[in-house]
Amino acid sequence: MPVPWFLLSLALGRSPVVLSLERLVGPQDATHCSPGLSCRLWDSDILCLPGDIVPAPGPVLAPTHLQTELVLRCQKETDCDLCLRVAVHLAVHASLQAQVVLSFQAYPTARCVLLEVQVPAALVQFGQSVGSVVYDCFEAALGSEVRIWSYTQPRYEKELNHTQQLPALPWLNVSADGDNVHLVLNVSEEQHFGLSLYWNQVQGPPKPRWHKNLTGPQIITLNHTDLVPCLCIQVWPLEPDSVRTNICPFREDPRAHQNLWQAARLRLLTLQSWLLDAPCSLPAEAALCWRAPGGDPCQPLVPPLSWENVTVDKVLEFPLLKGHPNLCVQQVNSSEKLQLQECLWADSLGPLKDDVLLLETRGPQDNRSLCALEPSGCTSLPSKASTRAARLGEYLLQDLQSGQCLQLWDDDLGALWACPMDKYIHKRWALVWLACLLFAAALSLILLLKKDHAKAAARGRAALLLYSADDSGFERLVGALASALCQLPLRVAVDLWSRRELSAQGPVAWFHAQRRQTLQEGGVVVLLFSPGAVALCSEWLQDGVSGPGAHGPHDAFRASLSCVLPDFLQGRAPGSYVGACFDRLLHPDAVPALFRTVPVFTLPSQLPDFLGALQQPRAPRSGRLQERAEQVSRALQPALDSYFHPPGTPAPGRGVGPGAGPGAGDGT
Repeated sequence: MPVPWFLLSLALGRSPVVLSLERLVGPQDATHCSPGLSCRLWDSDILCLPGDIVPAPGPVLAPTHLQTELVLRCQKETDCDLCLRVAVHLAVHASLQAQVVLSFQAYPTARCVLLEVQVPAALVQFGQSVGSVVYDCFEAALGSEVRIWSYTQPRYEKELNHTQQLPALPWLNVSADGDNVHLVLNVSEEQHFGLSLYWNQVQGPPKPRWHKNLTGPQIITLNHTDLVPCLCIQVWPLEPDSVRTNICPFREDPRAHQNLWQAARLRLLTLQSWLLDAPCSLPAEAALCWRAPGGDPCQPLVPPLSWENVTVDKVLEFPLLKGHPNLCVQQVNSSEKLQLQECLWADSLGPLKDDVLLLETRGPQDNRSLCALEPSGCTSLPSKASTRAARLGEYLLQDLQSGQCLQLWDDDLGALWACPMDKYIHKRWALVWLACLLFAAALSLILLLKKDHAKAAARGRAALLLYSADDSGFERLVGALASALCQLPLRVAVDLWSRRELSAQGPVAWFHAQRRQTLQEGGVVVLLFSPGAVALCSEWLQDGVSGPGAHGPHDAFRASLSCVLPDFLQGRAPGSYVGACFDRLLHPDAVPALFRTVPVFTLPSQLPDFLGALQQPRAPRSGRLQERAEQVSRALQPALDSYFHPPGTPAPGRGVGPGAGPGAGDGT
């Protein structure tokens, strides 16, 4: 629908330059070219498929420069649309005839047209301009950003590109007020219009975030945390075939770029594949690094591995043979500043291990060298240096040759091995420890009766975590909770980390041994309830046996019920058991009444009380309990987000604008 002339006047101003814009009459596109050249426009648009660059069979006619000019396409004297005229300058690189494609993109429109151009032999001068061809014209909306590409078909050279920002309407303005951003729409009271916020994507369609139909002047308030560089605004009058105005005002906003990195998440898909979830594209590179316990920085494994370019929502592959909790992914931006680091395997494989990473380098004629990665660098083995790895180098090499080290990566140039260090430390200090233990045993015998509870608290209370393996996503959530609890003075046992023992002993025997040891040490058994766990408990309470179900061979929860239920039925559970469930997954009232004879907490909303229940009996209430609860909550939050809000679905409450959330408002 043509835009009334007074709106164009508001947008463009009433200067002589604007009023002298050339007017084109009629709806038809057209083309014309320099004197001496012949050209024609194909009758219909073509598919925008540039294809790969191919070798030229000889001299070719190729675009060398793009120019654009604003013109008006008018249906009537006062009803005109803004239109973008494109001039393509050509040179012979050497064919006398070419098919030139013009590709036009301005959200939500994309078009491609084909121009045939022929050059007389008399004008052919290799490498020199032979003229230009002009296309009238691509219609564009006020305020939009237009991108134009030009290339030949077939494509012999890299395409030309040009970006044009059209003037915006003065009644749409963006202003800042502290932590808030205001969208000010100064239109008449009777004007009906649509307003949409969306994430503009470099690849793929835009992602709508919020939409509403409004009337009259409006001020829309956005929180600064909602800003990302690709957040764009689209406004249009609620009329048939109306032209939509688009602006993307936050591309250079530092807060928007900071929010983008804070919203980015790395997600492990399989042992060897992962992807980056983020609202917008990120110009970044990623590499694997090795993080040792003790707070030392994560050391990049480059070389022998390499940095990889990262594309949002595109699956990337690790060249790994095995996973390890100490392996992490670190991501840097275009300025080589570290922005994101996550240890993707920690949730499923447990906390960081005191292992040494050996780097094997292979040379010609089967020559190879080994070094151990340490904070000071990579120490060659064997070595006479004074570092820990150098002192234990002989033992490390023996374990590598005997197959006791875990191979993580292998190719023609080298390999990576993870070798355990705890047993070496035990051997080296065995005599010193023996003398200390003899002295400490005498002292401990005196203090044992008086300070037994204080000693147990310092050692950390044992906690056995039982759950029903409803699905793989819930197992990852359980692993994240167990890893977070390990950072506290707790010794956590969970079947996720004991698959080998569970398979060797069988679920019933494994659980019976773990429960007995936990309760003998004054520990606590945590029953983590989920819909699947509640269903299994109900089956046992009704039939006294476990019914058939689609549970895996390692589901210790099913096997544990035969030992857990007697403790509850005979009143031995209080003080030795606690229950828990996740907010939004299960209400505590859904837990069978028998199991509610012990406290049942919801996580993460009742984390302080839950951690208090896990403390040693009669232990003083720690003043750091709230701090520890916040620490566990931060560690658990990425796993909760991934479980309840898979990538590609906006989280409730994370929308922007009034009535935040996808689909808010009147429109679609």
